[in-house]
Amino acid sequence: MQNTLKTSIVFEGVGLHTGETIRMVLRPASAGHGIWFRRTDIQLGNGMIPALWDMVERSPLCTKLVNESGVSVSTVEHVMAALAGCGIHNALIEIDGPEVPILDGSSAPFVRGIMARGVRRLAAPVLAFQVLKEVTVEKDGAKATLLPCDNFEIEFHIDFADAAIGRQSKTLDMHNGTFARELCDSRTFCRQADVDAMHANGLALGGTLDNAVVVDGEEVLSPGGFRYEDEAVRHKMLDALGDLSLAGGPIFGRYVGERAGHSLTNTLLRALFQTPGAVRTVLCDEEQSARLPGQGLVLAEIPNVA
Repeated sequence: MQNTLKTSIVFEGVGLHTGETIRMVLRPASAGHGIWFRRTDIQLGNGMIPALWDMVERSPLCTKLVNESGVSVSTVEHVMAALAGCGIHNALIEIDGPEVPILDGSSAPFVRGIMARGVRRLAAPVLAFQVLKEVTVEKDGAKATLLPCDNFEIEFHIDFADAAIGRQSKTLDMHNGTFARELCDSRTFCRQADVDAMHANGLALGGTLDNAVVVDGEEVLSPGGFRYEDEAVRHKMLDALGDLSLAGGPIFGRYVGERAGHSLTNTLLRALFQTPGAVRTVLCDEEQSARLPGQGLVLAEIPNVA
């Protein structure tokens, strides 16, 4: 069955790129509503933005949604991953600025907030997307693929020159709360050289060593280092879940990312829905619903790091 939040949840923090303090409220929504953002600071024009793949303005740094009026909200991937990972299908996200607060750089604060307040079941079946044939996109040495699968699985491979990260690979079946237990507390990461370049261009103004893992060659500059030896690839999987949730519903399929990022994953979704015979919609029965992300998740299983 479809799920929503039991009550509203408030989050407040700085935006990664603007450095502005932003207030965001996750609100319950009815069956069939889907996930929408509403810019509460927009007084004229349409401030409603659907969280869907065809609203994405592709960018390598984050996922940015833009509606037909040009109103946008960026860095949506971590809260979208949290909603998908907790099995939330319907919510209204009210936000008073142009980007989602970065908090600690992971999805854990969102996940803990959602699970602490509770999830409410709705009297409607979940609409999911079943991948029927392989779809692959490639660009600049990166590759993203969706393959047929009875569950939802994510496989990811990264390869960075910095020895602190290097080559990492991981594969997970995302059912039964796997996202919350294995991925949700993995933080965004970057190279010090990239931070310097972004600052020089007026970006990442809200970035600190407390909301991102910064590396420089063999050295991890952020206090405490990595939470996991393979935290970097785990975070790439977190991002992939958030970006894939913009399909508009859960996916039954296997995602394989090789050095892929936000833009390429969105390109993959576009290819999936534009390729004849590549995908079909499924109204999930109880057995299928039990194989979706978030089913069976309990608060005690969420890492207590945020």
